[in-house]
Amino acid sequence: MDNKDFRSFLAAIDASGDLVQIDDEVDWDQELSGIGRLSCEKDGPAFLFNNVRDYAPEWRVATNPIATWRRLAVALNLSADIPLRELYQVYAEREKVMIPPKVVSDGPCKEVKITGGDVNLFDLPVPMVHEGDGGRYLGTWDLVVSKDSDSDWVNWGMYRFMIHNEHILTGYPRPTSHLGKMLLDGYVPKNRPMPIAIVIGADLPSHIAAAATFRITGNEAELAGGLGGRPIDLIKCETSDLLVPASAEIVVEAEVYPDRIAQEGPYGEYPGYRSGEMGNSLCARVTAITHRRDPILTLDTTGFKDSSATTTSISGAIAIKRRLEKHGVPVVDVYIPPESGVHLAVVSVKRGGSEIAQKVVEILTARRALLSKIIIVDEDVDVFNMSAVIHAFATKCHPDRGTHIHRYEGRANALTPAYSLDERVSHSGATVAFDSTWPPDWPRETTPIRATLDSMYSPEIQKLVTERYKLLGL
Repeated sequence: MDNKDFRSFLAAIDASGDLVQIDDEVDWDQELSGIGRLSCEKDGPAFLFNNVRDYAPEWRVATNPIATWRRLAVALNLSADIPLRELYQVYAEREKVMIPPKVVSDGPCKEVKITGGDVNLFDLPVPMVHEGDGGRYLGTWDLVVSKDSDSDWVNWGMYRFMIHNEHILTGYPRPTSHLGKMLLDGYVPKNRPMPIAIVIGADLPSHIAAAATFRITGNEAELAGGLGGRPIDLIKCETSDLLVPASAEIVVEAEVYPDRIAQEGPYGEYPGYRSGEMGNSLCARVTAITHRRDPILTLDTTGFKDSSATTTSISGAIAIKRRLEKHGVPVVDVYIPPESGVHLAVVSVKRGGSEIAQKVVEILTARRALLSKIIIVDEDVDVFNMSAVIHAFATKCHPDRGTHIHRYEGRANALTPAYSLDERVSHSGATVAFDSTWPPDWPRETTPIRATLDSMYSPEIQKLVTERYKLLGL
């Protein structure tokens, strides 16, 4: 099934058994998101809620579109059962192919237009995601479009936005994020409002591209085309020149004030914790809302193993691999487990040792440091098999010389739960590399041999045992 928009994706995961529709009334205040949160923690299905309390029947909410590898595969028009290593390989190949978007004059996201004094954010069935959140969050699984003030660079990113009142949003893009850089470097010094568009329920390749680890000045619309294998249809906003995916369910147009702030947070984020307290964040005035008829609002019940974890994991891991290759590291594979909240990476190398471990941690913390832990393993350890990774870490990482700590100031991930409040404010932190490889100077005959079928048995015995295992129906 070809996923040309969000609705066709829902049909595809319905067909694969990865979607549950609920017609009974469900409360937008935590009940709806609580069901989604439990499903994330159990690797369960996505949900489509067709009856949200206090809202008309035409408004629906879909939760956690791609919080599992199965649904991410379907989003890329692949089999839900594709092996994880193969999914990574397909993603990496498609990421190399940029397909320019196509600008259209009309599209589904323009079926209903709301402007001026008619704008009311509370008309949207925006859930209260977690108990203790600072407010109701419109932007959880979104695509935020912004444009550089001095060039043609357009950024798509995934940023959280909280409803402040009927027509004001407040959000948290990190200062080191692409949107934060655009705002602070371009619009604030000139005291100019910054137009943005918050896109909800676009085609899945567009959302995946927005959440991807992508270079500064990169074109995420072209990346989305490559991931989906077709040009993305874009259409102009009502109150700015920004272009948005034409098939989107909802588009919220706004202007970020260059000289005002508003309170935002706290919020339960992708690391799996509620990090931080309510604080000063950007302030945006909504100028228009357009949407499809019978619109579907998308929600990522952020936290442990959410949709952003899978998308950021796969794109981040591939970006790390290419970056290490560029710097001459003999890398084989990189995997970021979704369970790690994008704080841990597993890197396999052809040749390990202390020098390689130190080089890896220095390269991956040079500009900004989202990872706090890196496990480095030999190439015979499958990075996608966490049982094998844990075994290598537990048995091969020397507790003294196998640990390499790199400290830094001003570029740490402020959402790292282990950091103190002072460290989060100052962006001070550290990344540790656990060298779980055999020292390269150890003689082969004295290096321990792993007691596993593939290491301690001959190819002939392995083949015989595997065939017998299959004959037994195991």
